[in-house]
Amino acid sequence: MEIKEILKKEAWENFLKEIKKKSFLQSWNWGEFQKSLGQKVWRFGFFEKNTLLGSALVIKISAKRGNFLFVPHGPLIKKENFSLKKEVLKKLFLKLKELGKNEKVHFLRIAPLWQRNKENDRLFSSLGFRNAPIFLHPEITWELFLEEKNEKDILKGMEKRQRWAIKKAIKERAEVIKSQDEKDLKIFLDLYFKTAKRHHFVPFSKDYLQKEFFVFKKDNQVMIFLGKHKGKYLAGAFVIFWQNGAFYHHGASIKSKVPLSSLLQFFAIKEAIKRKCSFYNFWGIAEKENKSHPWYGLTFFKKGFGGEKKVYIKTKDYPLSFLYLLNYFVEKIRRKKRRL
Repeated sequence: MEIKEILKKEAWENFLKEIKKKSFLQSWNWGEFQKSLGQKVWRFGFFEKNTLLGSALVIKISAKRGNFLFVPHGPLIKKENFSLKKEVLKKLFLKLKELGKNEKVHFLRIAPLWQRNKENDRLFSSLGFRNAPIFLHPEITWELFLEEKNEKDILKGMEKRQRWAIKKAIKERAEVIKSQDEKDLKIFLDLYFKTAKRHHFVPFSKDYLQKEFFVFKKDNQVMIFLGKHKGKYLAGAFVIFWQNGAFYHHGASIKSKVPLSSLLQFFAIKEAIKRKCSFYNFWGIAEKENKSHPWYGLTFFKKGFGGEKKVYIKTKDYPLSFLYLLNYFVEKIRRKKRRL
């Protein structure tokens, strides 16, 4: 097996169309977005006799706590074949070790969309990987399958409380605006930072969200949904539409008696059906239904739309320097503070 860097967008995106389990974190535009943030990226292809069998978007993350190479929701493999998976991972590992030394990073981090089981865990352990102290992207998601479904099917599959919430919002004459306009992004950002302050979470920066929006907007892959009642904006959703999937990546809401967040999700799901998406990914949820978990309310909300839980292998780290220990303890403390 040979590893080559893929430099053409069309070749990368066409290969990813053949992959079933994937997220936009391995898309060409996620790499472009990372470059806009000042990060270095590589797009590697795994070839057998000139046939592309796997791929991995690699990002160099430069942080105060330590620099590392990161593979988010990858590598991606054409066939669900354990021997192929094993070979691709070994080749990627060797490539990352070499690249890591050249780039002077402290560790490697891989977060694949592989099923959480003993077989996959042993595969990483055999190469010397350990569980990361924190995850950067969801390891557990909630997904709604949309194939051959229409609006009535979606409503029927929801829990009663969500159908009630949607009907109530409509009865209250709430409005939903879907937009790719910069002025509506500004409204979303205002709602987002108010939400972060109210719920005490660390938000992404304005620069981060703006750059993500404009990179994906170029290919019509992002939409802002805003919920409005009596002239006031009360909720927002930032949704990525990539290939055959829709991803609810960022959300915002102000406390209100009108359940606009439910109506927004319904409109986003309808947009996904219109775009012929086969699934709608609500993004991360809590692992257990523990009321003390900071994501408990959000998890309860997402599950109300129907769908199923997807559990992926825990994020894996491979130390390249003793300085990894500093990052390890900083992230462990951070996770404890966030009660994740």
